[in-house]
Amino acid sequence: MGNRFLIVAFLVVVSFSGCNDIPEFDNFSGFAQGTTYSMVFEKTGKYDAGYLKPEVEKILHSFDLSLSLYQDSSVLTKVNRNEEVVADDYFIEAFTKSVKISEMTDGAFDITVGPLVKAWGFGPDEARNFTEQKRDSLLSLVGMDKVRITGGRVIKDDPGISLDFNAIAQGYSVDVIYEYFQSLGIKSYLIEIGGEVRVKGDKGGTLWRIGIDRPVDNNMIPGNDLQAIISLKDRSLATSGNYRKFYVENGIKYSHTIDPRTGYPARNQLLSATIIADDCATADGIATACMVFGKDKTLEFLEFHPEYEAYLIYSDEKGNFITWASENLKRFISDPEGN
Repeated sequence: MGNRFLIVAFLVVVSFSGCNDIPEFDNFSGFAQGTTYSMVFEKTGKYDAGYLKPEVEKILHSFDLSLSLYQDSSVLTKVNRNEEVVADDYFIEAFTKSVKISEMTDGAFDITVGPLVKAWGFGPDEARNFTEQKRDSLLSLVGMDKVRITGGRVIKDDPGISLDFNAIAQGYSVDVIYEYFQSLGIKSYLIEIGGEVRVKGDKGGTLWRIGIDRPVDNNMIPGNDLQAIISLKDRSLATSGNYRKFYVENGIKYSHTIDPRTGYPARNQLLSATIIADDCATADGIATACMVFGKDKTLEFLEFHPEYEAYLIYSDEKGNFITWASENLKRFISDPEGN
């Protein structure tokens, strides 16, 4: 996503060793888009980590030039400044996916939330200027019905409208690299960027194992304190949580997830939402919507959308961690000790 302030509940790829007869795998990792990435792939004899790493980073840089809020020359930044710019394929695809997810979640996911995110101090400049008096005017700039793409150009009903793809771009960047690996004919691989994951096949007959971090305040090191491990094949996984990006003012904790319908940070029992879907952009967007929904509404949403699996962590009245998992997902979940 090219955004060092994107907040998701980071995951860690859990490594393991296998028998001598399993296919050989290679891996590489690094920093891009203001976060870390990690990729594991089956060796084919044609491509190695030395070749793939710079190619992947070129793609991610190109992606940043479209959708990053932190690139002064990106298409997104120019759109938000109301400059003349033609939307590229990355931008159009992210916008199209965002419209679909917004409709599916009744507006809980909305990329026009930009003015609210900035006002609450979670934008690039981190300057908070939200006031109750400004709320109505800010909400007048929010709504997917107020922006569209016509002839490759972004049309906004009000020049004050600004877009923020933070809740989908990281997942979408995973999908972009996935398609690149597909084009190379690599059979099995794992792509992880900033904690969002998509896998193809398995690792020598064993499912890929993804660690879900325990959602406690300031658990900043991925994999340091795991809540669970999810085994995965041929699917995508994204997690959203409110425990890594927040601030406390006058004793009140404000999370980074803004409810675009109310203008306020979401405050509910849900601490972490992990969504499993066919593509990572969708998993990313829906995970964010779940944090806006809260536990009960999320369970209702999942009942009507069985195509998505979920692992939720929420707190009860006494502050205890409670977990919930989709029925079909339960057999793929183990604790950090492997039970």
